[in-house]
This record gives sequence, C-alpha cells and structure tokens, in this order.
Amino acid sequence: MRYTVFLFLVVLLSCNGQKKYHTNKVEEEIASTKSDKLKGILEYHKKLNDDYKDPKTSPLPNKYRKDFNGLEFFTPDTAYVVKAKLELALGAPTFLMPTTTNQNQEYKLYGTLHFTLNGKQLQLEVYQNQQLIKQKKYIDHLFLPFLDNTNGKETYGGGRYIELSIPDGDYITIDFNRAYNPYCAYSKKYSCPVVPAVNTLDTEVRAGVKAFKKE
Repeated sequence: MRYTVFLFLVVLLSCNGQKKYHTNKVEEEIASTKSDKLKGILEYHKKLNDDYKDPKTSPLPNKYRKDFNGLEFFTPDTAYVVKAKLELALGAPTFLMPTTTNQNQEYKLYGTLHFTLNGKQLQLEVYQNQQLIKQKKYIDHLFLPFLDNTNGKETYGGGRYIELSIPDGDYITIDFNRAYNPYCAYSKKYSCPVVPAVNTLDTEVRAGVKAFKKE
C-alpha cells in the first residue's frame, strides 16, 4: 500500500550516497542482498520505478516518462529505519490541510511520533486523511509528511512523504528509505498537501527519493 495511497489522492485532486536504479541492476542487487531490511527497501524502490515508468500509474509528464530510466535514491541505509514512540492525540479535531492548489484536504492529527535519528531526539506529527479512511482498505492508513535539511539541495524543496499504518501497540517503525516526493515535484497539475511547519526536522535525512532532475 506504500505510496499508492498518495496516487489515489492526487488523482482525485488533479486537473498524493547517490543511486539511480535501472531495472536489471536493482533486480541483481535484490537477489544478492542478504539483509531482509535492505531487500525490502530495494524492492520498494523497484516498485516505485516500475510505477513511474508505467503510463497508467506514473505522475511523470510524457516528455519525462518516455526516457525514464529510474528515480535517484540515497543509498539504502538501515540507520534510517527507526522505532518511534506513538503519543496519541485523543480527541483532536479535524482541520483543513493546505495544498499546493486551493483544494484543501480534511485531516485529523492522529498522534506524535518520538524517535532518535542522527543522534538527535526528534518528533513528527502523523495524520489521517478523513476522506481516505472511509474506505475499508485504508482505514488504518497514516500520513507522515516531513521537511529536513536536505530540502532544496539534494531533495525536493517542498519536503517528502511516508505512508504508515496504525500499529497494534505504542510503537511504530518509520523507514525513511521509503520517503517519496509529492507528485507536484513532477507536474504542477497535482494538488499536494503542504508539509506542516511543525514537521520540520533539524537534521539531514539522507534516505529515500532524491530531487527529480528535469533534464
């Protein structure tokens, strides 16, 4: 379900270390990787590349998709897979989250995630899209947008997103290697949630998708 939820949302709202993976290369890396964590990250990156190449699922305009050979990712790093303590926001009201267009979306603060990354104690708010959770298959979906110190340099200036699911207990795993760009990083026709300022991390998150170079 990772990242596909954002695809669902943006379809509704539109007019959701350096490596550039090519299909054969990433398949070779997956096959040779012994770590289950790293294999899962590589498989996720391959899925993104496959979807971005497919005209039915790609957010890329045709002029970029026809010669698309793969997104650029930071080198997969399990140091960016962190265990976070979930502090629930019981009774939080719904609110309209601004987007890159005038089509604001209704969200609710689900809770705050507390974790350690790069030697720093950090926190991020995690949200529920009130339209999305009406669908049975997305009832446990959580939306984690964030900004960090790589934005505007190595990564997209508007921040990145991660998709999570409601955990059974008080802890949730955040895999920053699965961070992806809002679709408006590729085309202005999409309406993307603007990352709340409170979700700014004062550190570099050198994991996940890098900025898209429109060459």
